[in-house]
Amino acid sequence: MLLFFVFFQGNLNLARVFWVNKDLLAWNVDAQDGSFFLHASQHAQLQLTGRGIEGADTIIQLEVDTHDLPAEVLERLPHISGYHALRLPRDADCKKLIKCQLAVGASNAYGAPIDASGVQLPGVLDDVLRYDGPLGVTFSETECTFSIWAPTAQNVRLFLYTEPSGGEPEAVIQLDEKHNVWTASGPKDWVGKYYLYEVTVFHPSTLQVEICLANDPYSRGLSANGERSLVIDLSDHNPENWDRLSSEKPMLHCFNDMAIYELHIRDFSARDQTVPENLRGTFLAFSEMESAGVRHLRSLAEAGLTHVHLLPSFDFGSVNEVKEKWKTLDYDRLEGLPPDSEEQQEAVVAIQNEDGFNWGYDPVNWGVPDGSYSTDPNGPRRTFEFRSMVQSINRLGLRVVLDVVYNHLHGNGPSDHLSVLDKVVPGYYLRRNKDGVIENSTCMNNTASEFYMVDRLIVDDLLMWATQYKVDGFRFDLMGHIMKRTMMRAKTALQSLTEEKDGVDGSKIYLYGEGWDFGEVYGNGRGVNATQLNLPGSQIGSFNDRMRDSAIGGSPFGDPLEQGIFTGLSLQPNSLPQGDEENMAKNLARGKDRIILGLAGNLRDYVFVDFEGREVKGCEVLTHDGKPVAYAASPTEIINYVSAHDNETLFDIIMMKVAESVSLEDRCRVNHLASSIVALSQAIPFFHAGEDMLRSKSLDRDSYNSGDWFNRLDFSYETNNWGVGLPPKSKNGEKWLIMRKLLGNESLRPSKDHILAAVANFQDLLKIRFSSPLFRLKTVNAIQARLQFHNTGPAAIPGIIVMSIHDGDEGEPGLLQIDSNFRIIVVVINARPDEGILKVGLLRGFKLELHPVQAASQDELVKASSCDDGTFAIPKRTTAVFVEKRCC
Repeated sequence: MLLFFVFFQGNLNLARVFWVNKDLLAWNVDAQDGSFFLHASQHAQLQLTGRGIEGADTIIQLEVDTHDLPAEVLERLPHISGYHALRLPRDADCKKLIKCQLAVGASNAYGAPIDASGVQLPGVLDDVLRYDGPLGVTFSETECTFSIWAPTAQNVRLFLYTEPSGGEPEAVIQLDEKHNVWTASGPKDWVGKYYLYEVTVFHPSTLQVEICLANDPYSRGLSANGERSLVIDLSDHNPENWDRLSSEKPMLHCFNDMAIYELHIRDFSARDQTVPENLRGTFLAFSEMESAGVRHLRSLAEAGLTHVHLLPSFDFGSVNEVKEKWKTLDYDRLEGLPPDSEEQQEAVVAIQNEDGFNWGYDPVNWGVPDGSYSTDPNGPRRTFEFRSMVQSINRLGLRVVLDVVYNHLHGNGPSDHLSVLDKVVPGYYLRRNKDGVIENSTCMNNTASEFYMVDRLIVDDLLMWATQYKVDGFRFDLMGHIMKRTMMRAKTALQSLTEEKDGVDGSKIYLYGEGWDFGEVYGNGRGVNATQLNLPGSQIGSFNDRMRDSAIGGSPFGDPLEQGIFTGLSLQPNSLPQGDEENMAKNLARGKDRIILGLAGNLRDYVFVDFEGREVKGCEVLTHDGKPVAYAASPTEIINYVSAHDNETLFDIIMMKVAESVSLEDRCRVNHLASSIVALSQAIPFFHAGEDMLRSKSLDRDSYNSGDWFNRLDFSYETNNWGVGLPPKSKNGEKWLIMRKLLGNESLRPSKDHILAAVANFQDLLKIRFSSPLFRLKTVNAIQARLQFHNTGPAAIPGIIVMSIHDGDEGEPGLLQIDSNFRIIVVVINARPDEGILKVGLLRGFKLELHPVQAASQDELVKASSCDDGTFAIPKRTTAVFVEKRCC
């Protein structure tokens, strides 16, 4: 017996066995000369003793299968490659077994137990018990039908309530299970009532049969804080003329014409005095047509902006939806404190989990608008008000992108109020590692889109937002943690929507997201995932971090002082040692190549002359870790940006990185310079709200929970929110020494004139972009044929990028004419701290003059830019655009 205790490795708290289809289980153990048994207990009585697993109702011997796991299994579960197959007998009743506590025990040739493990079920659920019929609440003229997919449940009951919280249910209805789904029906007058499901199910986290009260995974309405699901007929809660909205939407000819502005709903109006107090921070603030924020959006739309990207606005867990319980700051006191004080962040942090602010990347119920942005979190108001917001933004001339977070969920387990899916089908929706532990590489409770019903739920949810809320696009948080198959299925389903049948033109719905590759999915570890390098040809966009890092410097995970082209690398170094002059010059030249590729849409096949004078394709230029810089097959597969809600604002990161001697005026010019490469690139431009107003968060690098104080947007342009105290210590404390010096320097505080100049310059960039189709070429061939870079190779003047875009002439051979106004456009970007003068021989003979928009600019340095027969003189830190006009 001593040997048994030494070598027995059993642990039922771990689930190292995978039930992969109706016939096979897989386990990474030595299958030679041993016996394997599946143990099942309906009442979760399994336990380990000195004799192995005891307490089973049913014990089934498994046959060792000498073949490798089938290819279709490894396609779905590539991380268990090399596991041994264990075959079930043909008469095993898998539909009954999966409702039990399960464990597999292994014995040696002498019958002594050597190992035991719990079982992961997603594979067999997908193989045998997936479901394609109606889910959620559906309606006929007389009935409501409730349907929930819960194949592992031993029982499901419906609790029906009159009130949004408290009290006993007015009715308890037993659901029937058939065709892999539990259902019940009731009268149509149940609309407006609330409900929960009582799910009796074995839960692997507790090894017990639990009785869970859960919201409907297909909820379309909720009471405050998701206490209960709401029986809601979405067709009953439309703003006036809602059914005509599709035909009223602003024109979008193709995705190349997009320009996106990323905005947080609460930031937009929380401190806007021109919005009624009860509407600040809500969906309805967007309907206040004369508010400062709405006027700002209208001016951006008139300049050429096409889409507003709203940070998560579905039900999330981090803000109490009962506003009366929110704690607030004493703004008058905080505004009187020094700009580099610690007191502001202390006050913010003290209430940060009890105020009304959070970014919302902690989803609970994907299919319902969040109640904290509604005037009433109970009942149907949140539905009506979200629709009113979409309608109002559309009427401003802007389409709406919804930021969706399908890669993780807030809660898990059988008792957490913020757990939903893990109560209904425990161990299925959340991705687990080889031991059965929930993966958390995305910060919390990763979801598993590789499984059929998770994939289905995501696609169903997207279709609901598109048809019921008329959302125009979707941005996917940590899209690389979602399978490419799911993304492609979503794109196909959405773009097949038609106005005639669905009230929506799906061909205008665009998908993009964060294509980062890390965690358990890295290198296609769970299947082909939706990462940058896997998406070429998909027509799904991904963020281009290569341009951002080269322009601004470093990465979000590097030294905050590391410089890029626009922040002074080699040209005006700061105090951080960044190599000797030769190395800095080489890094400057490499960064310029990456920006060139970004300007060309980051296309893998675009050919240009690199800094060494070689003619190379974009995919042949490599990042520091050996990956291709350029990877897209189409310009609409790239989202170019230099700032987003993550990390410091553009203004703040510039303030950190530039040399101490750089004046405030020049720092503001760097902000504009960085925005210009995004606005004038061939990819889809993306801007962080306030980037156009020198927005600051007082140097906060991660303001997701930093309250209205650090996240303030001021559409009166009186302040950019710089110098409102040291940012929260937990995320920024190690940099406080650097920050104090900056925040305490009053000469670095922008005035209203600085902010207004930035607003005007930014809108000029949008006007220039939309003044010519040459900035929005649609194909790789068109970009290769028309787009040319000058001042390249080893003899190039450092820090200056010259880009020409050529049009053809009607009736002449060669390029087709697509621009009726300009024959050629030349963009010169001078990142140097001094004037740049250069001759471009290939541009001699063109009659170039400053673009009409810039000729009328209030920026004197832009207006001072000149071109004389191929010789350009561009003031410091300036982007100048020249055109040759066609004759009238």
